[in-house]
Amino acid sequence: MQIKSKFRFFDIAANLTDDQFYGMYHHKKYHQPDYKDVMKRATDIGCEHLLIASGCLGDLKKARELCQLSPHYYTTAGIHPCRAAELNQNSQGYMEELRDQLELALKEKKLVAIGECGLDYDRLEWSTKEEQMIAFEPHFELAEKYKLPMYLHNRNTGDDFYNIVQKNRHRIVGGVVHSFTGPLDELQKILHLDLYVGVNGCSLKSQENIDVAKQIPLDKLLLETDSPYCEIRNTHASSKLVKTQFQAQKTEKWKEGQLIKSRNEPCKIIQVLEVMSELLKIDQDKLSEICFQNSLKCFGLV
Repeated sequence: MQIKSKFRFFDIAANLTDDQFYGMYHHKKYHQPDYKDVMKRATDIGCEHLLIASGCLGDLKKARELCQLSPHYYTTAGIHPCRAAELNQNSQGYMEELRDQLELALKEKKLVAIGECGLDYDRLEWSTKEEQMIAFEPHFELAEKYKLPMYLHNRNTGDDFYNIVQKNRHRIVGGVVHSFTGPLDELQKILHLDLYVGVNGCSLKSQENIDVAKQIPLDKLLLETDSPYCEIRNTHASSKLVKTQFQAQKTEKWKEGQLIKSRNEPCKIIQVLEVMSELLKIDQDKLSEICFQNSLKCFGLV
């Protein structure tokens, strides 16, 4: 299936190192790796620019390889809060190897941000608050040393996230809070920190989400999919605003060149654009270009 568009997109959250793009679901192999098909569909839709985010050492190694497939693919270097326990098992050795991989990505001109890092209190079964706090702080040192923006994650953390970033804000050039799902007061705090805001399907799930998304200033808005997660589902309040539909097969019926049900892809960024265009009452052409340029600015690519 081929859907083309005239828009320019920069998906700032394409998790192409995820097992699902290699045919693995819940530790079971269903099909051959199809990430190259996924990349082609993204290109067809106008999404030639991808940020292949990494949240651990293994992700960064794999992301560096994927970035060689296009001059417009980039990556990040950091420890996702849900992976913070990995750092604390071997703190010194882990950080040394992460820095080595980070510097290789820098030499390759593929590293554009420090992260994914931050706090996530919704999934404390993966890493405790204490482990997350310990892992979060060193990222500011890295961002300051390499003069890179930060790629930030925040879920249900009260004022903890805001207080830490505010304390260190003078050390960093900027950044984005990606996959934003918070209430209006959280958005206002992010904007007070002069950070960008990444929006995907999870950002547009409920009517409350939609009401908050409308308040994101145009010059701070970035579009993303967070694929293979965070698609706009039929149960989402925003789904009625989606115009472009993709045919997809169940995992066990996968065929080469087909999308898979419930697995998000960068090509579906056009659906996020369609929703935000309706919410903000801005032409899709204009909005896609604004967000594309915002992404370049955020990651120092202009």
